[in-house]
Amino acid sequence: MSATTDASRGSLIIPALGRLYSSLHDASETVLRVVAGAFLTIHGSQKITNPFGAADMVEGLGFYPGAFWSLLLASTEFFGGIFIAIGLLTRPAAFAGLFVLLVTVWFHWVTMGQGFSGAEKSLVWAAILFFFVIRGGNRQSVDARIGKAF
Repeated sequence: MSATTDASRGSLIIPALGRLYSSLHDASETVLRVVAGAFLTIHGSQKITNPFGAADMVEGLGFYPGAFWSLLLASTEFFGGIFIAIGLLTRPAAFAGLFVLLVTVWFHWVTMGQGFSGAEKSLVWAAILFFFVIRGGNRQSVDARIGKAF
């Protein structure tokens, strides 16, 4: 149990739930990592089948040469999502995904002029990936199994 869990247990409305929350701490973090990675992989699978298909779009955002950035975008979403899901090189994969998502925030909010409502989903996903940039893959990850983390 962490110190945070111990300290907050006394302030729970139903103190008996503290034990349940403690027992599910790692599992809930793992579920979030696996789901985030899987969804990123699914989103990237549409791009990896045509890795240069977004070249014009990324050049429209000012990223030249478009073919390079389009390939990097597809790889980051697809392979980065797999890495996040299994917890391998979790921090660098999450950081790369975070960068992509911050670009999409800029695209929707500023370039497309959609403001918060257009960027909201990207902001939520960016926050999730930021969490894994800081926390890494946890005890239930390939990083932990091999005993090395970035």
